[in-house]
Amino acid sequence: MSEMQASLAGPSGPWSSYAQLTLVSVIWGGSFVAGRHLAGELAPLLAASLRFIVASAMLLGYLLLTRQRLVMPDARQWGQLALLGLCGIFLYNLCFFLGLQQTTASRAALIVALNPAAIALLSWLFFRERLTRLQGIGIALCVFGAAWVIVHRDVPGSPAPQNRAGDALILGCVLCWALYSVLSRSVSTVIGALLTVCYSIWIGTAMLVATAGWFLPAAAWTGVANLSLAQWLSLLYLGGLSSALAYIWYYDGIRQIGASRAGAFIALNPVSAVLLGSLLFGEVITPAIAVGAILVVAGIMLNNRFSGR
Repeated sequence: MSEMQASLAGPSGPWSSYAQLTLVSVIWGGSFVAGRHLAGELAPLLAASLRFIVASAMLLGYLLLTRQRLVMPDARQWGQLALLGLCGIFLYNLCFFLGLQQTTASRAALIVALNPAAIALLSWLFFRERLTRLQGIGIALCVFGAAWVIVHRDVPGSPAPQNRAGDALILGCVLCWALYSVLSRSVSTVIGALLTVCYSIWIGTAMLVATAGWFLPAAAWTGVANLSLAQWLSLLYLGGLSSALAYIWYYDGIRQIGASRAGAFIALNPVSAVLLGSLLFGEVITPAIAVGAILVVAGIMLNNRFSGR
């Protein structure tokens, strides 16, 4: 990794990777809070497109300002990057937003909490990453802790009844992110985490914008002019921090400690979302939420300390 990439990724070493991945979870948890300011104002596909347009622009600006040397991928690597953009950006957002139209937010969040288990399984299938018994218990604790937080937290105004098609779409979300996490490793080790993120996000953004331009009427785009300052700040947060910086740190975490161990930190997302909701919106942290957070943290510690690496 070059000096410029290292400055963005932070210091190397497992404990610094754990800190980075924890911050990634906090940032991604905050995306739920930021998303509240955009809810109901823009079509989901348009909101996703704008989010990644911002991310693409910020990544491009960073590369230009720092005069980062671009490594041109070969044909095989372009294919891998296109697959990452398709799975991690385009299909993930499509499954997520369509799924939320047909199932409740609480059920969707519970299903997404299966990400660590899915990543660990694909890592074992594709790369034969060692998965010890204690590491498996740690992943199970992460999943159970996240599920405990979600199940015991009332979500007022759930928009839709339980729907198997919606649940299936959110499961597709889990599969897309697991593939994105696991398949990034080979190309990331060659061209680096930063360029892997940039190329995959640019490709995925092009897919989102093209799809939005094809399917959304012209009137849908006029809502952009009516966004408030808070909504623009939310869009910048989602595009700059959640979709740019956090992606780079997540990729670097995969490079440092492996996909299955880095993926376990995803279980912190709903916990951090609840904590940020409490700080910013005064939401009450119940004993059930506290128990779930303890289970998730314990699972992460068990998964990383006794993973045999």
